[in-house]
Amino acid sequence: MNDILSKTPTHVPGLDHILGGGLPTRRISLVAGGSGCGKSVLAAQFLAGGARAGEPGVLVTFEQDLDDLRRDLSGFDFAFGQHVETGSIEVLHVDPGAFPDATTGSFTLDGLLLQLESAIEKVSAKRVAVDTLESVISELGESGSLRRELRRLFRWLEARGVTTLVTAEAGRGEAFTRRGLEEYVADCVILLDFRIQNELGTRRARVLKYRGGPHSGDEHPFLIGSNGIELIPLTASRLEHEATRERISTGIPSLDEMLAGTGVHRGSSTLVSGSPGAGKSSLGAAFVHGACRRGERALYLSFEESPEQILRNMGAVGYDLRPWVDEGRLDIESWRPSQRGLEGHLFGIQRAVEEHDPRVMVVDPFTSIAVSEESGPSRSMLVRLVDFLKARGVTTMFTALEAADVSGHSASNSHVSSLMDTWVVLEAERREGARQRYGWILKSRGIEHSRYVRQLAVTDEGVTFVATNSNTVAAD
Repeated sequence: MNDILSKTPTHVPGLDHILGGGLPTRRISLVAGGSGCGKSVLAAQFLAGGARAGEPGVLVTFEQDLDDLRRDLSGFDFAFGQHVETGSIEVLHVDPGAFPDATTGSFTLDGLLLQLESAIEKVSAKRVAVDTLESVISELGESGSLRRELRRLFRWLEARGVTTLVTAEAGRGEAFTRRGLEEYVADCVILLDFRIQNELGTRRARVLKYRGGPHSGDEHPFLIGSNGIELIPLTASRLEHEATRERISTGIPSLDEMLAGTGVHRGSSTLVSGSPGAGKSSLGAAFVHGACRRGERALYLSFEESPEQILRNMGAVGYDLRPWVDEGRLDIESWRPSQRGLEGHLFGIQRAVEEHDPRVMVVDPFTSIAVSEESGPSRSMLVRLVDFLKARGVTTMFTALEAADVSGHSASNSHVSSLMDTWVVLEAERREGARQRYGWILKSRGIEHSRYVRQLAVTDEGVTFVATNSNTVAAD
């Protein structure tokens, strides 16, 4: 196979997908970003992943010695220090000032390359990470030979047959690195970005270029957690999930009857939207209660109430969830919306699903963590989440806070509803001195459903949709 098309996996979750399989084998890849973006973590993760796969590596570091690296990387699960101890990774701590030219006294690459060659031979390295290139560039200065020396370093590494990842500080303006040269001599360039949005930090990754191969040029959210860097690329969520004909109950017989008598499709997503007090959380409680009665595991994720509040409040409307919690069938997790950004919540939900492995799940309310917009981060996050849940076959109910009339149309939730299979709209209003609740099904893909508005009764015996005498039809 042609070298330029051969790929070396980074073993960084999600990154290999947007790279089309990995970094170009036996060539140079550049990771550029500002302080705190995760460049050094990515370099260490790249080497640790290779070590696990039987590919030894060398880390060239100019700023940290081995003891500092062990301490800083000890909090990650990819066991960098263990690979160093077993000889799968060699750490070469270099002081650029220790390699002066004998004639001019200035820095020269020759001494660095000599030590690097020895380290590569010592462990039979297949991978090399240089962190950070800025230290070498600062020693080379601003001379016209800078680009030539960088090319010399990169070609030397290619000649040794190693796949190399180099980190560099981000530049300003149109330059992606400080000198604006590194990206031109590298075969692959990955940009990492750390930004503050709504007082919360968010991180993004983007592949700027990839010589000889296709790649995603979109921005992809990532987190730095105990496993290191993890990405959730939008393009990884392909529409390939199965579409079963199996139907399951919503936990509310009268709502099932409105859905052709048998409920929603297994693995589908249902949106329940409505104004405050309309009964959205009660429908969510009925949904997980019904699943537990069938012997299935369920997960209730709340962004407004604590688990004890949910157990108390739902018990008052006929859904005693505590026995299911005690038996281990139901898990309730409550998070503050401001606890993390959109990406943090996305990763957190995925972790909770992987940990609890539910068949049925409620996210109540989704609008606490997603702003109202047609496109951008909120929709991108929801697309990733919905496809993740469908790929796992999790039947999910999302609740959303909004006011709606019988048309059901709402600009605030249109970016959510278009991704849902079933949309139930609830409304609470005052009529004749009393507060009345109503509900109707705006859509349900693949299911013949009622088009009539029904009164919603919430009592200590549960939730019921009751036919009204007016036979009002919900508009499409």
